[in-house]
Amino acid sequence: MTPLTATALLRRTVTTVAILNLAYFSVEFTVAHAIGSVSLYADSIDFLEDASVNLLVLAAFGLTAAYRRAVGLGFVALLMAPSLAALWTIWEKLNHPTPADPLQLTLTALGALLVNGYCAYLLAKVRHTGGSLSKAAFLSARNDMAANIAMIAAGGATALTGSIWPDIVVGVAIAVLNAGAAFEVYEAAQGEIDP
Repeated sequence: MTPLTATALLRRTVTTVAILNLAYFSVEFTVAHAIGSVSLYADSIDFLEDASVNLLVLAAFGLTAAYRRAVGLGFVALLMAPSLAALWTIWEKLNHPTPADPLQLTLTALGALLVNGYCAYLLAKVRHTGGSLSKAAFLSARNDMAANIAMIAAGGATALTGSIWPDIVVGVAIAVLNAGAAFEVYEAAQGEIDP
């Protein structure tokens, strides 16, 4: 069996990651809706965004640096979408202050951590192949792991306090993480050059 080329490995990796992200988006979105969790809702939208990023990485193969730069800059807007969704759900939670079920929040966040950890592991191997596009995919998975750990902590804090605030604070943190990733992708896209 011949070893995969860097491009073939990147294609296989981003396809796998896109499928995993789409699958867990449906799980997390369903649970978020059922228990009214701001952080799960924001993170589920982030799973959808990550799947989109990986699908766009696949679509960008063979493009010139100028087109890769344009696609990379398009990712900036895509990375901001979960942040805006989180802000909207925070507003809704403040108007209807019922805490999310802490056990379901924690278990769903743990599942998200496992999925994102595996995706980050896969993407770490190919993050320098494909310019800003593969970097965008890796940054998304890496940032999501931090968000998932915070969501697990929010589940514990909600169980102890019965407050809506741990879930809201984590929702804000997810919005900030996505804004930071968008800036890093913007810088990488601006630096795209032809080989």
